[in-house]
Amino acid sequence: MLNWANRFNICAFLDNHQYSSGYHSAECLAGVGAVEVFSADTDILPRLSDFTRLQNDWLFGHLGYDLKNETEQLHSTHADAIQFPVVSFFRPQTLLRLQNGTLMIASLDNDPGELFRQITEQPSPVTSVNHTGTIQPRISKAQYLDRVQRLLQHIHRGDCYEINFCQEFFSDQAQIDPLQAYTQLTAISPNPFSCFYRSGERYLLCASPERFIRKEGNRILSQPIKGTFRRDTTDPGKDAVLRDQLLQSEKDRSENVMVVDIVRNDLSRVCTEGSVQVEELFGIYSFPQVHQMISTITGELKAGTGFTDIIKACFPMGSMTGAPKKRVMELIDQYESSNRGLYSGAVGYISPEKDFDFNVVIRSVFYNAATHYLSYWAGGGITAYSDPEKEYEECLLKAEAIRKVLIPENT
Repeated sequence: MLNWANRFNICAFLDNHQYSSGYHSAECLAGVGAVEVFSADTDILPRLSDFTRLQNDWLFGHLGYDLKNETEQLHSTHADAIQFPVVSFFRPQTLLRLQNGTLMIASLDNDPGELFRQITEQPSPVTSVNHTGTIQPRISKAQYLDRVQRLLQHIHRGDCYEINFCQEFFSDQAQIDPLQAYTQLTAISPNPFSCFYRSGERYLLCASPERFIRKEGNRILSQPIKGTFRRDTTDPGKDAVLRDQLLQSEKDRSENVMVVDIVRNDLSRVCTEGSVQVEELFGIYSFPQVHQMISTITGELKAGTGFTDIIKACFPMGSMTGAPKKRVMELIDQYESSNRGLYSGAVGYISPEKDFDFNVVIRSVFYNAATHYLSYWAGGGITAYSDPEKEYEECLLKAEAIRKVLIPENT
């Protein structure tokens, strides 16, 4: 499916890698080719509202981090090297849906039987990645440690309580096969909110474990992640100890409860009074590379609440910003050295019934094949409990699967 979809100039391939049905309504969902495209960098929300309201078909697309400039009246001082539009959605020519071992194909222009033949005859992608180009950090380790210390000063004097601080690793002379890189990345680190997303020469290769927000009927659900511990998959006993250490970690519980409060506040803007509930607090979930602390918050939407109303209330997600949200986004722009672009944004779909599901774009490779610019990001929540050295180590841990793909051990 993916190899066939990549033949098109625009596609979104969403894959839950066979995690439990509670994560997704389908194992894979893909929109391929574009009948109609919405794309905007300014005056986005009113235009997006009109576009989505008039559509009665599937839509796939993304929300870039700089949508914050409209939701919170901010600005950005750094250039975006990958150059995805801030927001873009497309109505697909072909929809692919894999569920319970059955592939459903719907197409506006082509015979589904012929498409099935093309998909099944398409050769499987090569899994080795021939990456050229040198990966380097945007800031040095010493600069990272210094900036975390300065952020701790902001926290200690009460400017903020928690801030998500991230760093970029990049190459401006990279050449990769995006499909090979995605296949290898998700083989190493299959996660329930993965996606291969292409818009022209711009690619997102995403192995995210995190959901931003899902709507089903009048019910809304968000599942922020805060809290990360490494795994020891060679020793089940040690792995269980690490899992329990994450559950008991005061620092990680503090981070998690703060982001839960952010999400509760955001959802309360669009949900009926008293309906916002924390269904699970401090849930520990194990993924191939790491243990994660995930909480689940739900609510019942007010009547007449549209997609852009929800996005305006909730974006960007609290797990990638901090508290208070507007102030920490100002500090993020001050202390980070790159434009996040699509990193810490969201990719997903809107159904004909106006239901939707969007991930948090983390654990991802970004690539512009026209300019040969490649990057990936890693970061974490800085709180009063943070130790700068440990925060730096956590960045490297989160980026480990990506480094294995781009920088094999034998090079």
